[in-house]
Amino acid sequence: MRTKLISAPYTIWMTLFIIVPVGMVAFFAFTDKSGAFTLENILRVGQYSNVFLRSIWLGAIATAISLLMGYPLAYIISKVKASQQSIMVMLVMLPMWMNFLLRTYAWMSLLEDNGLINNLLVSIGLPRVHMINTAGAVVLGMVYNYIPYMILPIYSVLAKIDTSVIEAAQDLGANSTKVFLKVVLPMSMSGVISGITMVFVPAVSTFIISKMLGGGGNLLIGDLIDMQFLGSAYNPNLGSAISLVLMVIIMICMGIMNQFDDGEENMGGGMIL
Repeated sequence: MRTKLISAPYTIWMTLFIIVPVGMVAFFAFTDKSGAFTLENILRVGQYSNVFLRSIWLGAIATAISLLMGYPLAYIISKVKASQQSIMVMLVMLPMWMNFLLRTYAWMSLLEDNGLINNLLVSIGLPRVHMINTAGAVVLGMVYNYIPYMILPIYSVLAKIDTSVIEAAQDLGANSTKVFLKVVLPMSMSGVISGITMVFVPAVSTFIISKMLGGGGNLLIGDLIDMQFLGSAYNPNLGSAISLVLMVIIMICMGIMNQFDDGEENMGGGMIL
């Protein structure tokens, strides 16, 4: 009885803000404007397959870059003194204290044709480079805004690895490369999977970054959904169908990633050196 009472607030919250909204999205996705059941909205989603592919592709690139940059930084943070770890974690989180739109506006100013970066290039005798309103600018915005979500879960796992395990591997004759590949990397996979999920999901569904840094020329799923609910092409039924398909795609991706995570956990404590 006590357990039910303790979990009641979470159950109410989950019902009001997860189950009910998802149910409403599903309802509108399978109905027309009159409320009659139809599959037309789901079938029309196929017209935007190129938008889905572009969103998944750019999201995957941003996630890969975040992993390549975030893992080494998380590893470095986990190896410094405890007092220094707190400072470095704070520095990682510092940009997140500012408003998301302000951070993105700042990159607009930096990447514009007459922005700070191009003016700097001109001052040292180099030609201007068109960076704003490109797919690269969108990926850059994704990486900048979401890389903390990659660093923090990886760091939290790396910091908990018992040093005696690493020392045991070294005593068995493993060099630094083998210790990392055979011990540290497998034991940190849960953080890697969490980081990939936390970066890929918002990157795929973002619309502010693509709108501000992509200039409308790099339409993503989030922009398409936004247009159906708030734009001139107002069609909440189609927007709900697109949202539902996006949720299914994300759930499939998360399921695949969780399989890799389970595989690492099932490896047990054995080390092959």
